Amino acid sequence: MEDGDTTEEAVVVPVSIGDEQPFPHSLSRHRDSEEESPHETLRDTKASIENIVAEILSLKNQGKPKPLLTLRLRELLTQTFLHFVTLRQANRSILMEEERARTETERAKAPLELATHQLQNLTYEKSQFVKAIKACNDSKSKYPDIEVVSEEEFFRDAPQDMKDSVLSNHSEHNVVLKRLNFELFQRKELCKLHDKLEQKIKTLLETIASRKKFLSSLPSLLKSLKKASLPVQNQLGVQHTKKLKQHHSAELLPPPLYVIYSQLLAQKEAFGESIDVEIIGSVKDAQAFAHHQAHKETGISITVESPKLENDEPNEEDGQRQSKRPRRFQGKESLDQEGIFQIHPLTVNLHVYDDEISDLESAKLTTLKFEYLMQLNIICVGNKASNDGPENDILSDLFPDDTGLELPHQSAKLFVGDAIMFNGDRTSRPYKWAQHLAGIDFLPEVAPLLLASRETSDSDEAAKGEEFITSLSQYRQQSRLQTVLQKIRSGRKAQLALQ
Repeated sequence: MEDGDTTEEAVVVPVSIGDEQPFPHSLSRHRDSEEESPHETLRDTKASIENIVAEILSLKNQGKPKPLLTLRLRELLTQTFLHFVTLRQANRSILMEEERARTETERAKAPLELATHQLQNLTYEKSQFVKAIKACNDSKSKYPDIEVVSEEEFFRDAPQDMKDSVLSNHSEHNVVLKRLNFELFQRKELCKLHDKLEQKIKTLLETIASRKKFLSSLPSLLKSLKKASLPVQNQLGVQHTKKLKQHHSAELLPPPLYVIYSQLLAQKEAFGESIDVEIIGSVKDAQAFAHHQAHKETGISITVESPKLENDEPNEEDGQRQSKRPRRFQGKESLDQEGIFQIHPLTVNLHVYDDEISDLESAKLTTLKFEYLMQLNIICVGNKASNDGPENDILSDLFPDDTGLELPHQSAKLFVGDAIMFNGDRTSRPYKWAQHLAGIDFLPEVAPLLLASRETSDSDEAAKGEEFITSLSQYRQQSRLQTVLQKIRSGRKAQLALQ
């Protein structure tokens, strides 16, 4: 039997649909399929069709009689058709279920999209809020050092209406706002006070300017007043202006000259000595020299072009070289060039009068000039009234062995060397008694006791040594200044008597 004949016979044979006897298995499967899900029905139907096809193939291969085979094939074909109907029903059910699911999905999609859009909006708002919070946390004030009043100060000093005001529903924020308002109130009050003080300062500055103007014109007024009072001072014998000027100049004196000046003034005021003391010289040069010395002592370098104020000191290397080489003779001209005879700009003049004559103009005996050599640190004295030369001056004979031709102390001699410092060309000489008056004390080169105990064959030298010891002892026992003045008076009187 061929497959085409089998198909034609299956189609020709009438099958009664209402007769359920020949198809009990397919009907029961169809009822079960209504209770199952479409996908399960589809899977089961597919499995049944595969079994029927396998059975048909096995029947054709067995070689059974044709009537029996044809009947069985018809039954199997009928079952296959029924299964196809079931497949179509299951497929329709699946499609309808998909359509229903699609419709429900479309219906639920709109709320989902709305919720998604709202979620995106909320996420964006959250990011903006986070960004704003971060910006607020990171923001810095233009004036970070300004502090607001504390809560204790606010509740203690703030006005009552400011304390009772309500600026915010949040309690802490309300307190902060009220503190800020109180701070603003205080600053406004301080600004008003600042304006008042500025006005007061302006008034005071104007007053100060007017008074400074008056004070600037006051020296000229005082100067004219002093000039007008000079005749009265001369008439009354009160030299107040001259005394002030002398005291001002005394502040610029070097220490040795200042000691002489102060001792002479004290002697005059305490014992009524018939002397006059005055300071002569350039006050401006003395001020410049004092300024130079002050800066030199403090170690501050200054530039002074005046040769009078320069102090040429050899450095250490030159000193070492000079110490290794023999000292050469230095003449007077070379010493003057090196500034050995550099004199301080101010000098002290001492006018000595005869204490037995009341008229000072006719009683004037002599005038002594005290000078200070800055490089050698010695005092030189000259007699202005002597015209016979230093060798015939009374100052050379005041004390034994003190002619003033030699330097008084060893340091000055070492500084100068073997040069002849003082001869007939210089009227001022460094007498030893002048150094004592100036407070420059030094030890003698030879001990006085050695001179007294020295054994010598020359009787004149022994007598000279004893005379020196006696004179020195007498000089130390008496007041130095009184002794000098007495010897100057007696020597000058004797000189005038010889003339």
